[in-house]
Amino acid sequence: MGASAKWERDSVVKDWGLAAVVAVIQLVGSSGANSHQTGVRSLDAFAYLLLLVGPVALGLRRVLPEPVLAVTLIATVTYVLRDYGYGPIFLSLVIAFLSAAVTGSRWRTYPVVVIGYLTMVWPVPALLGRHSDAWQIFGLLAWMGVLVAIAEGVRQRHAVVLARTQRAEAAQRDEQAQQARAASEERLAIARELHDVLAHSLSLINVQSSVALELFDRKPQQAAAALATIKTTSKEALAEVHTLLHAIRSGTAVPEYPEHSVVSENSVVVEDSPPPPRPAPRAPAPTLDDLDTLLERTRATGLVVDTKIIGTPKKLPSVIDVAAARIIQEALTNVVRHAPGASALITLRYTTETVDITVDNTRSTAMAARTGIGGNGIIGMRERAHALGGALTAGPRPSGGFRVAARLPARAATSAADARSSSSGRGHRGEVGA
Repeated sequence: MGASAKWERDSVVKDWGLAAVVAVIQLVGSSGANSHQTGVRSLDAFAYLLLLVGPVALGLRRVLPEPVLAVTLIATVTYVLRDYGYGPIFLSLVIAFLSAAVTGSRWRTYPVVVIGYLTMVWPVPALLGRHSDAWQIFGLLAWMGVLVAIAEGVRQRHAVVLARTQRAEAAQRDEQAQQARAASEERLAIARELHDVLAHSLSLINVQSSVALELFDRKPQQAAAALATIKTTSKEALAEVHTLLHAIRSGTAVPEYPEHSVVSENSVVVEDSPPPPRPAPRAPAPTLDDLDTLLERTRATGLVVDTKIIGTPKKLPSVIDVAAARIIQEALTNVVRHAPGASALITLRYTTETVDITVDNTRSTAMAARTGIGGNGIIGMRERAHALGGALTAGPRPSGGFRVAARLPARAATSAADARSSSSGRGHRGEVGA
């Protein structure tokens, strides 16, 4: 506000300073011009008043440009029609016209030129019996055309400057919005990574602790084995969290999604967009090569897990490989938490264009109680699949139990159109997940 107030004060000083200069020029110059013209009325008090009206009005030209133009036009026309002769009185009218024409409406300002020509040059002076030579008729007409051209040029220049300013402000707002989106996406990716790191391990710990409590008195050896599993799992989870925190602090992380793509909150891959300033930190992520290790930890909870591979296994891009392992890990975590006593079957089907993942589990045993509460596991799995141009469905099987089925591309997405078309299948967030 201080800078704005200072600018307003400076503008007022400049306007009234210009008004004072114009007043001096009109008073002194008109006196000299009147004395050197023949057949004109000598300047009197009313003439000097008319010479001062225009300059005084110019002091308000920024605040009331069009009224100032009207006042100066009336004063100038009155001066000329009273036959005081021509002189510098036109200076205030020219300045008032330029001030109003640049900022005001063309329909209200440009006709002033026509009115001024008709009343002060031709034909009104001729009708009043005043002599008008060809220089006045055509010369002043040309100068008035130049005056309109100057006003239009200044007006266009101001429009260009305003457009540039608006574009710069829009670009700044867009940059700020992109930074906000990047920060939001980074927080979302960090939250997803923390979920991936902790949910599986904590679910195993929860199940094993329940087993240990139940068998502590009757079968101490099995309880000890469960506690050993808890110790190993918690140690591994703690190491993963430490690694993730180190990656967050150092910023030396590898982005989860394909290079030159930004994953928005709507899970759309935007190709050829600049990557976020700081990619989302990641801890070392499992892949399908680590599937046996993942299954060992899950089987330690007592869950029976079988695998079935259809087709020839092949090396997948790292981002797809990680996503496939995470989906399997999350699906098994859901089985451990929500279907205790059930068994699971993992089916991997390799084709030329896709890798299909299916995780089926049977019904929970009648004696087992369902553990855990709903969360974001299915949501996270679906977002992973959609972000890579794939699809994922999850829901109860007609024969009982639950099925998670994902189809991922065998190659990283190469076009934004592919990712956008795949993202249209994103489901509702009403399912129960880890």
